[in-house]
Amino acid sequence: MAHLNVKPDPAYLKLQAMNKNRHQYFRWTPRTARITFMYVVVVPAIFGYVAYKTDGLWDLRAKRKGDTVWER
Repeated sequence: MAHLNVKPDPAYLKLQAMNKNRHQYFRWTPRTARITFMYVVVVPAIFGYVAYKTDGLWDLRAKRKGDTVWER
C-alpha cells in the first residue's frame, strides 16, 4: 500500500503558484497585443470568410454510392 505522506514536488508547487497569480503580472506589450488581435479578429474573420464562401457547395446528407458531393 502506498504511503499518503508524500512530499509534493517544489517545481510543481512553484508552477501552481505562478498560474494562480498570472493575471497580476500580465502587461500589454506590442507582442501580447498582436497575439490578442490575431485570435480575436483575424482568425474568426478567416473562418467566417471560408464558411461564407463554401456555404451550400456541398450537400453531405443522403448521398449514395456514386453520387457526387460537389453541387454547384
